[in-house]
Amino acid sequence: VDTQKIEAVLNWPRPTSPTDIRSFLGLAGYYMRFVEGFSSISSPLTMLTQKTVKFQWSEACEKSFQEMKKRVGLGCVLMQNDKVIAYASRQLKVHEKNYPTHDLELAAVVFALKI
Repeated sequence: VDTQKIEAVLNWPRPTSPTDIRSFLGLAGYYMRFVEGFSSISSPLTMLTQKTVKFQWSEACEKSFQEMKKRVGLGCVLMQNDKVIAYASRQLKVHEKNYPTHDLELAAVVFALKI
């Protein structure tokens, strides 16, 4: 493990613009399959990257940012003893939010098979 890369993540400054958030999420997104619940943890940050949302750093954003740094910076380890190999997640698309539960479950299966 390259400790300089871990230090770079842990010392990442708080984002001050949507561009800064995109940069951080781009780095963190590289490791998303190793982070359980990545999309739900990063959701407050992802919302701030939308053009229709005014950039306003909140407590939820700070909590999300610190949790992402902790989870990505501490290794994203493939587990062997408990058999976890990787995690995958994504946020629902706008049109998917209206899907019934059984359609969302099927969409999750399709998403998992595409990985």
